Amino acid sequence: MQRYELTYLISDEIPEEEVKSLQNKVTSLIQEEGGILDKENVFLRRKLAYPIKGQTQAYLTVSDFQLNPEKLADFEKKLKETAQILRYLILVKKSPKPMRASSRVRKPKEVTEEKKVELKEIEKKLEEILDET
Repeated sequence: MQRYELTYLISDEIPEEEVKSLQNKVTSLIQEEGGILDKENVFLRRKLAYPIKGQTQAYLTVSDFQLNPEKLADFEKKLKETAQILRYLILVKKSPKPMRASSRVRKPKEVTEEKKVELKEIEKKLEEILDET
């Protein structure tokens, strides 16, 4: 199964109760195709940058799900048939790469002993430098 992220805009003309039922419908469409819903964010009402199908505001929803790539075309077809969805975007999410064991453990740096210089030695050096000029 491939991981996907679905972002879609729902028409602002329908009441909030129907927005929730439309979210449930999208979830059921994913499950009908044999997919698994990982995460669904709460819908947010947003002002659009430009009118889409004559509307200036819409509800924005983002869902993460897993689905076989062969079934993605059928799922998109069903999304297009839903009139209340103004636009949608499906992105392929890359699965996180596992970290190697060696990169997780940092080796401590070797501590070198520094030689402490006494104040008298510094003063002698300064006098020598100043006497030369």
